Amino acid sequence: MPELITPSPHLHTSWLAAQQEGGLDAQLDSGGLGFDDEVDTPEGFAAWVERLRRCSDRTLPLDHGRVHATYWWIAEGDTYLGAIDLRHYLNGFLLDAGGHIGYSVRPSARRRGLATWALGAVLHEARVLGMDRVLLTCDPDNEASARTIEANGGLLEDVRDTLIGPKRRYWIDL
Repeated sequence: MPELITPSPHLHTSWLAAQQEGGLDAQLDSGGLGFDDEVDTPEGFAAWVERLRRCSDRTLPLDHGRVHATYWWIAEGDTYLGAIDLRHYLNGFLLDAGGHIGYSVRPSARRRGLATWALGAVLHEARVLGMDRVLLTCDPDNEASARTIEANGGLLEDVRDTLIGPKRRYWIDL
C-alpha cells in the first residue's frame, strides 16, 4: 500500500532506479531544487535529502528565488514511486508558471492513480497550513496531469505562455 513519507536516505537505491527509467519531468527531483549535492553517493544523497527536509522550516532562510515548501515521497515499502511538494506561498515565477503543488510519478508506477491520491492527501495538508486555495499547473499536452488536477477539484483558469513554456493553470478552492 503506498504512503506519503518524508524524503529519506534509505530510498537512495530505489530513487536512483527511478531516475534511470527515463521520461521523468523536472518534478521528480522533488521540487526542482537541483542536484548540487552528489546524489549518486549515499553521503551526497543524504545531504540533499536533508536540504529537502529543511525547506519546510519557515524559521530558516532560503536561497534567492526559493519559497518554503514541504516535500513528500510516494513510497511503497522500500520502493520510491514518486514525489509531491507543497509550496507554502507563491513568488512571481510560481504564480505564473509553477503553482503551489508539483508532483511526479516514476514511469513504472504510472496509471495506478498515485498522483490523484497523493494530490488529495496534500490538499489536506494545504488546509492545515491555512491555505484557502492553491494553484497547480501542467503542460497543455499533459492530459494525465490535467485529469489528476481536475479529479481533485481543479478549475482551469487559462492556458498561458510562461518563462518555461505554455502552461495550463488550475485553481483548487480548499
